Amino acid sequence: MKIFAAALLCLLPAICPAKDVEIKLLQTSDIHGNLFPENFITMTPAQGGMSRISTIVKNYREKYGDNVILLDNGDILQGQPSVYYYNYVDTLSPHITAQVMNYMGYDAGNVGNHDVETGRHTLDRWAKDCNMPILGANILDKNTGEPHFTPYKVFERDGVKIAVLGMITPAIPAWLSEDIWEGLTFVDMEESARQWIPIIKLKENPDIIIGLFHAGKSGTVLSGFKENPSMEIARNVPGFDMILFGHDHLVENRKIENIAGDSVLLLNPANTGQVLTDITLKVSLDDNGKVIGKSIDGTLADVNKYQPDKEFMSLFAPQIDTIRQYVSEPVGFFTDSITSDDVLFGPSKLIDLIHEFQLESTGADISFAAPISTNASIKAGTIHMSDLFSLYKYENALYVLQLTGKEIKDYLEFSYALWTDRIEKDGDHLLLFKEQQAAGEAMRAKLKNPPYNFDSAAGIKYVVDVTKPAGEKITITSMADGTPFDMDKTYKVALSSYRGNGGGEHLTKGVGLDSKGIADRIIYRSKTDLRSIIADRIRKKGRITPRTLDTWKFIPEDVARKAAEKDARLLR
Repeated sequence: MKIFAAALLCLLPAICPAKDVEIKLLQTSDIHGNLFPENFITMTPAQGGMSRISTIVKNYREKYGDNVILLDNGDILQGQPSVYYYNYVDTLSPHITAQVMNYMGYDAGNVGNHDVETGRHTLDRWAKDCNMPILGANILDKNTGEPHFTPYKVFERDGVKIAVLGMITPAIPAWLSEDIWEGLTFVDMEESARQWIPIIKLKENPDIIIGLFHAGKSGTVLSGFKENPSMEIARNVPGFDMILFGHDHLVENRKIENIAGDSVLLLNPANTGQVLTDITLKVSLDDNGKVIGKSIDGTLADVNKYQPDKEFMSLFAPQIDTIRQYVSEPVGFFTDSITSDDVLFGPSKLIDLIHEFQLESTGADISFAAPISTNASIKAGTIHMSDLFSLYKYENALYVLQLTGKEIKDYLEFSYALWTDRIEKDGDHLLLFKEQQAAGEAMRAKLKNPPYNFDSAAGIKYVVDVTKPAGEKITITSMADGTPFDMDKTYKVALSSYRGNGGGEHLTKGVGLDSKGIADRIIYRSKTDLRSIIADRIRKKGRITPRTLDTWKFIPEDVARKAAEKDARLLR
C-alpha cells in the first residue's frame, strides 16, 4: 500500500514533515429534494435533509475554517414537491436547490440521472443558478464532443491540491427519451476515467484525486450500458485516492486495493440526506510543499443526531410557506381510501386507478403500470396536490406503444418473473425474495427485485399461475370487454416513459426489442408528466370512486392467498 502515516517518516529526521495539514471532505448524494425537515407529500416531519446537514457543515467550518470541502453527488432535483415546484411551476425564481446549496457553500456538485430527467431547460437553469461548478466529465455536447459541464475541479487547501472528477451513470438512454437530454451524449465511465486521469495528473499534478460518481458499485449492465461501475473503476483505473459514489441508495464505507496496489477509499451515503459522508484527510508536506505522507479515513455520520440549522430555516421560511400552499391546493374528492398495502398481492385500487387514467387519457387498448411507491396511502375525502405525489412518485411522461398480442404476453411473463416465485409445495413464497432473507418469519424479508418493475395490465383479462415456472405463468383469456384477444393483432399500449424507453428491460429482455425498435413503436408521447395528467383528470371528474378492475388474478386462488398472507407478514 502507498498510503502511509507521516509519523513513520520521522524515524528519518531529514524527511520529517515541515507541515501537517488536516482537511475535512463532506459528501451528500441522492438528496431527492429532502431540503427541509418536512415531508411535503405526507405532511409529516422529515428525517435527515439539508437543514440538518447545514448544521454539521457549520460545525466543521468553525473547527477547520477553509479546510472544508463540501460536495454533492447528484439526484437533488427530484423527489419532493419542493423541487417539483421550482422545476416546473415557478421557473423564474432562482431554483430552490441552488439557493440552498449556495447558502451552505457547496464547492462542487455532480449530475444525477433524475437531474437529467427534469429536462435540459431545468438542468441548465439549475446549474447556472449554482455558485459552484457542476461536474460531468462523461456528459458530452453531441456537436462538439466536449464536456457540457465542467469535467473536474481542483481545490487547493493549505498547500494541498485536491482534484475532483465528476461523472454520471451512462445508462440515461435506457430510462429517458432523447428529447429530454437532446444535444447530449453519455460516455462509458471507465473509458472517461482512463481519459481524464492522465490529463489531470499532467496538467494539475494534484496530491489527491477524488472520483465523484453518480453510479453504484454493482457493475450491472442495463440495455448495453454499464450502469453501476464505481467499484470496477476503483479497482481498474489507478490514480484515485477515493471514490465517492451514489445512485444505488446503498451505504458503503470500505477500502479496496486497485490493480496498482494502491488503497482506494469507497464511500456512499445512500439517499435523502439521512447520512453524510465524512472524510478526514491528513497530509504531511516537506519544506518544498511536497507530500511525504497522507492518511484518509472515512465515516458515515448520522444526520438525524443534529437539529436543523435555525438560520437556514429562517432564511427559507418564505419558500417553505410557498411550497405548503402549493401542496395544499384541493384537486378533487375520493369516495374511498386507497393504499399500496395490497399492490403486491393482486389487483389494487391504487394501481387500477392509474390504469384507468392512462387508458382514458390516451384511448389505448391496454395499460401497463407498476407500484412505484409501496408506502402510499390516500384517505377518502378531499384530495390535495400532496396526495398526487404519493399516488405517483416520479415525473414520467405517458407513452403509447404498438405491441402485438404475443409481445404483450412476453412483457407480462417478464414482469411476473421479476415479481413472483414458483409455488411447488406448501410453505413456498408467492413473492420472489432474496434467498438469504426468505427463511424464518422472525426475519423481515427483502424482495429480490424492486416493485417499480412489477407491471400489471388493464384492458385485458388474464391469470397468473404461481405454480408454473417463469415464462409460463400468464394466460390471457380475452380483452376486458370480453372480446377475443389475438396473439397476432397489434394493440395500442399505454405505459410510462420510463418503461417506454426501456427502463426495467421489459421491452428489451422481455419483448426482445432494441432501442431503435422501441422508438419505432412509440405513437404518442405526452407533453406533461403523468402526475399532471392525473391531476387534470381528477379536476375534470371532481369526484372519484377508486375501484379494483379485477381483470387479473393469481391462481390457484387458495394456494396464492395462503402464500400471500405469509409473505405479507414477512414484509412487515
